[in-house]
Amino acid sequence: MSETQTIQDWDEIIGIKPLKKTIDDARLIARLEKPKGTVDVILDTDTYNEIDDQFALAYLIKSNEKLNLKAIYAAPFYNHHSQGPGDGMEKSYHEILKVLKLMERPEFEKVTYRGSTAYLPNEKEPVVSPAAQDLVRRAMERADDNPLYVVAIGAITNIASAILLEPAIIHKIVVIWLGGNAHDWHNNREFNLYQDVAAARIVFGCGVPLVQLPCMGVVSTFTTTGPELTYWLKGKNALCDYLLENTVREAELVGQSKCWSRAIWDVTAVAWLLDRRFMFERLEPSPIPEYDDRWAFDRRRHFIKYVYGINRDPLFEDLFTKLAK
Repeated sequence: MSETQTIQDWDEIIGIKPLKKTIDDARLIARLEKPKGTVDVILDTDTYNEIDDQFALAYLIKSNEKLNLKAIYAAPFYNHHSQGPGDGMEKSYHEILKVLKLMERPEFEKVTYRGSTAYLPNEKEPVVSPAAQDLVRRAMERADDNPLYVVAIGAITNIASAILLEPAIIHKIVVIWLGGNAHDWHNNREFNLYQDVAAARIVFGCGVPLVQLPCMGVVSTFTTTGPELTYWLKGKNALCDYLLENTVREAELVGQSKCWSRAIWDVTAVAWLLDRRFMFERLEPSPIPEYDDRWAFDRRRHFIKYVYGINRDPLFEDLFTKLAK
């Protein structure tokens, strides 16, 4: 390359389109700092998919000293618990209502919305849903210096759809997503991501302030066991008994051994907003989720906040103490 040849020229030679940054680096980095004071939060959750979404929803509601829950969105999923993404979303919607009833928090029922009934058909077309429309409305009502925090713990279809419906919301929200595997993991075939790779590519590529909590290799260390759950939760209240019974039942359903442990990973996405002690993080250029279950990397891309470690014990202590109240 000659001294006068630009990076853009080189991009054209090798066939890469120059990257366009929609939010300047300084503002983006500032937005990725943990917020001070009470913040407004939305939870996007495939609640019926597993047993940890219920923990995360309850933990968020019981962390009202810091988190002001504004809305709950049901996310699509498809596995042995559903007959398809739409059925998974509908079952998640009703599971959210069940948890709210156990917690005796009916005020949140009116701000619980159904999400997408299908995954994105491509990277340009949104799946319109009450959840995506609500996120656009709430985000656009915000001042740029008072973002809405979106905690996403399922396939990220609803969030990507909202961004496609109104790209300007990237200036008004911060997304905290539990999805994908560690950047040095041997593959990227993670449930939340591989269900809707198109949606993940939108969220990682659009420049929205994004905090990523990877599953295998990072959050997979956040595990608990039957005896530990029994000690902390049994008999404390109706919610705790349900969480315990549901976790034990799921362990039996998937055929785990007598000495089983479960990663209650969805809790960590909520915890990122609460206390610096709970995890370790750094800035990384946004990776590219590929359709072949791999990450691709380009060091010139905008920054995201990447969580690379979980401080298990203080987080579990905070979780169990709040759930048992």
